[in-house]
Amino acid sequence: MKKLFIFSTILTATLSAFAQDQPKVKFSGYLETYYGYDFNKPSDHNRPGFIYSHNRTNEVNLNLGFVKAAYESGSIRANLAVMAGTYANANLSAEPGVLKNIFEANAGVKLSKSENLWIDAGIFSSHIGFESAISKDCWVLTRNISSENTPYYESGAKITYVTKDGKLTATLLYLNGWQKITRIDGNNKPAGGMQLTWKPTDKITVNYSNYLGTEGVDSVRVNRFYHNIYGVFQVTEKFGLTMGFDYGTQQKVKGSSDKNEVLSPVAIAQYKFAPKWAVAGRFEYYEDKNGIFISSGTPNGFKTKGYSLNVDYAPIPNAVIRLEGKTYDSKDKIFARANNSVNANTTLTTSIAIAF
Repeated sequence: MKKLFIFSTILTATLSAFAQDQPKVKFSGYLETYYGYDFNKPSDHNRPGFIYSHNRTNEVNLNLGFVKAAYESGSIRANLAVMAGTYANANLSAEPGVLKNIFEANAGVKLSKSENLWIDAGIFSSHIGFESAISKDCWVLTRNISSENTPYYESGAKITYVTKDGKLTATLLYLNGWQKITRIDGNNKPAGGMQLTWKPTDKITVNYSNYLGTEGVDSVRVNRFYHNIYGVFQVTEKFGLTMGFDYGTQQKVKGSSDKNEVLSPVAIAQYKFAPKWAVAGRFEYYEDKNGIFISSGTPNGFKTKGYSLNVDYAPIPNAVIRLEGKTYDSKDKIFARANNSVNANTTLTTSIAIAF
């Protein structure tokens, strides 16, 4: 934490000095604190292992806080953000040193004077899924199981093209791996993906993303192919609907045509019943029978339904206070309660999130 503080201080001081001559440097920040209560009462205060955001229970804590500096001119752009919180501790635990505290670090150059075509390289947000680590920007307080078990961040390079009318965005990515800043020792195979986002109106977004890479060292590496599709529909001024579906495959062993599968549909409905108030409900299902991402060690593997309902109050546009109830219902007894295995897990979570 001391190293992070020193790094943040130097970053702020340096960029502040630079900003005096270059007004295109902008500073921003985000802070989200939360309290979660798990009715299964885990003694170590940790949520189940497939949860990375808001993963502590029966305590007040910081989920995510970051400060960010962003620079943009006509042909150059860059972003640098450092973070702290239980999200960083859980989700970046495999990254070395201070890289655990990097939320975003990338630079880009515009490749065409007449077209909106960019190349960016560094650490950036994932191209998979409609949720992000910034809970305030999501319709529900906590993340979907599929969001928790696909990349929140990626490291590599990407080329992005946006049509002149802004309705279609296409991105090609060269990546270091599945949510990895540093490559796995012994794995020399690059990964990649693509993203297509279509916005025919300001009320409709349709997206397709995929990822192709390998897992494990070269001698035993297996191929992983993942697909994500979703649509966000603002049906009326007050009512919106988001629907998504994830499907992935991974080789059972190198050279084999046999594959394990994972799939997850999710639907979220939001209703703004007053100028500062909203409610949202979610249904999700996640199936990972052979433990590609979530290993249960049970006969049927991980087959779990999730239901949640949250209420949001936004006293000002850049802040929101939230309360959410969520229940997981699993086919097998994969959860623990009082030293017994059970099928269900229920939580209450409340949070305060502020962007500045």
